[in-house]
Amino acid sequence: MAEDKKTGAKPKPRKPAAKKKPAAQTARKPETTPKLDASKAQADNPFGTLNTADVEALDHMSRNLMQAALKSQKLMSDSMRKALEGKVEMPDTMAINSTPELGEVWAKIISDPQKLMDAQANLMTGYLDLWSNTARHFVDGGDHETVKADAGDKRWRSEDWSENPVFNAIKQSYLLNQNFLMGLVHGVEGVDPAVKRKVEFLTKQMVDALAPTNFALTNPDVIRETVQSKGENLTRGLANLASDLEKGGGRLALTQTDMDGFRVGVDLAATEGKVVFRNEIFELIQYAPTTETVKTRPLLIAPPWINKFYIMDMRQKNSMVRWLTQQGFTVFLISWVNPGPELKGKTFQDYIEQGLFVAIDQVKEATGEDSVNTVGYCIGGTMLASALALLEARGESDKIASATFFAAQTDFELAGDLLLFVDDAWFNEINRLMEAQGGVLDGRTMSDTFNLLRSNDLVWSFVVSNYLLGRQPQAFDLLYWNADQTRMPQTLHLWYLDNMYRKNRLAKKEIEMDGKVLDLTKVKTPIFMQASRDDHIAPYPSVYRGAKLFGGPVRYMLAGSGHIAGVINHPGANKYQHWVNKDLPDTVEEWLDGATEVPGSWWEEWRDWLYERSGDDVPARRPGDGNLDIICDAPGEYVLVRS
Repeated sequence: MAEDKKTGAKPKPRKPAAKKKPAAQTARKPETTPKLDASKAQADNPFGTLNTADVEALDHMSRNLMQAALKSQKLMSDSMRKALEGKVEMPDTMAINSTPELGEVWAKIISDPQKLMDAQANLMTGYLDLWSNTARHFVDGGDHETVKADAGDKRWRSEDWSENPVFNAIKQSYLLNQNFLMGLVHGVEGVDPAVKRKVEFLTKQMVDALAPTNFALTNPDVIRETVQSKGENLTRGLANLASDLEKGGGRLALTQTDMDGFRVGVDLAATEGKVVFRNEIFELIQYAPTTETVKTRPLLIAPPWINKFYIMDMRQKNSMVRWLTQQGFTVFLISWVNPGPELKGKTFQDYIEQGLFVAIDQVKEATGEDSVNTVGYCIGGTMLASALALLEARGESDKIASATFFAAQTDFELAGDLLLFVDDAWFNEINRLMEAQGGVLDGRTMSDTFNLLRSNDLVWSFVVSNYLLGRQPQAFDLLYWNADQTRMPQTLHLWYLDNMYRKNRLAKKEIEMDGKVLDLTKVKTPIFMQASRDDHIAPYPSVYRGAKLFGGPVRYMLAGSGHIAGVINHPGANKYQHWVNKDLPDTVEEWLDGATEVPGSWWEEWRDWLYERSGDDVPARRPGDGNLDIICDAPGEYVLVRS
């Protein structure tokens, strides 16, 4: 070493020093507790920053994801095979999705380049603002939103959609595109309003389906669940998907609730009563009184036959039937049969004659009264209105002392999104399905149709929960009822769709029964007409048009919420509100201008209206006291038949 330091001396080349063995391999003795040594850990762990537990978790997740991928391939293969088999009872998506209206509307949009350029410019401005606001969000963590979601849109409830700048940017990018597409369609001019409405609906379905909430890699809740469960959520989700496909015979039967969570007659539809009459299309239930005296005139309820009656008799805390007995009414209710192919020829008039009119006669037999107060809910209300016109034409209007309508339409000009499902393609496809199913329309088809009207709440939320998060649906009474669908007789259902929705013939005085024209303007029976502000099945402007058709006194009342919650709103819940106005001006806008908002349920308002038309108090009537024998306990047998 000293020689190397002499002035001018060149250093001699050295041999490389021999590498020393790691001390861990030469000096450390094996520990008594087995432990992965550093070199083996490094060899088994290509991600140097992860510890052994992390690697094992990643391996577990990888295996679950591989299993999920294999299962998804099998599901896809099975679904394709069943689709290619072409089962005649399955919906023909080619027939109902051939929509030339889309081409017509987009041709109009493209033909107006100025409007298209303005929309694109607004979209680009929105994106520039989004990039700027996202950068600010990364810097200061503040809330810098370019576009806001609707307050009632539940898809963005997770805090990550607002607090995490990446997911916040994904959400706002989606909303910008959504507003761009929907704005173009909504603003198109020069097309038929019905065509425009259909394209708006189809565009919204497409936009809703493409929401980032519906995909595992862009939903923060799904990503978090995948990491925490090591991918087991996806394998559970695929098991749920396989079960739903099997349940639907290759057609997705989306599970919305635990169908073993309730029992009809025990947990639901449990108000005390007896079946006192039965024929092939309905059972008549008389409910036991809960007061010592009741009003003289009985009350008969005609629910829709599209669903089962117990929406009006759910659990005790929200049962309308039980509440009515507590107000001193003798309550009767029609429980419609869940029809099979043997009833495929039943008509709309049969449901009036053999259903409603027979029920009225039996109620009079049971109570000794000459007339009844009646209620018609949804399609049951359309039937009741037609029956009132028929009785008027026959000179028998005194059988019904008053008629109350819940979310019922008699004028279908503004009947909402259901009008989209009665064009020629849909109508012919429904007819084909009924033929294939033996003359009835299965409950699943009806359920799918109604679910599409609120796809984010009734379809995509369950796709995320059941299939991406791998959760089991919880027991929920309203969704249980919604899933407990009924079948539709072919002749009745096609006549109803064609004459009411497609041609609006009741409002136009074009329907004849027994050679008599059904004319609602001649009906003088007192009417109470309930509508709901957010009803997407019977929109309140449509219900108001129907209220204007009657020739007698009509009380129109608007409730908060929608088609179900707007009707079934027990006063004890202290929810929502309603609007009252005893006048009936020419338009619903004028009615709203003169209406008074009242907090809470509208039931008591209706009860007081009924009291005025129900006579004096008499000793309470119990089932079997009159001329009708008891057949069985409520809720009867027809409601228990599952589709």
